[in-house]
Amino acid sequence: MTVGQIARLPWPVFGNYEWQQSGACAAADPNLFFHPDGERGPARRLRDDQALAVCGACVVRVACLRHATSAQEPYGVWGGTTETEREKAHVLSRRERARLDARLEETG
Repeated sequence: MTVGQIARLPWPVFGNYEWQQSGACAAADPNLFFHPDGERGPARRLRDDQALAVCGACVVRVACLRHATSAQEPYGVWGGTTETEREKAHVLSRRERARLDARLEETG
């Protein structure tokens, strides 16, 4: 991880992460939420679906997703989203910001 990548991470204040203790995933196998190298196809979809089912019943899902998006978590299932879903949303957000910036410049 480069200095620039580390700088984007939220400051590690315990109070900001207390929600993790209440996560449904705290009692689950952590391997369920992070795919092994090279996992593809039906095996990956099955593992993701199982992890997402755990997230579906979680009381801190919103806090978890907020963390995943603010820290741009590149791996694993967080807050009921897969890494692919978060990446797509991040790219879309970047495009939306660019469109908004272009509109603001036009009206400037």
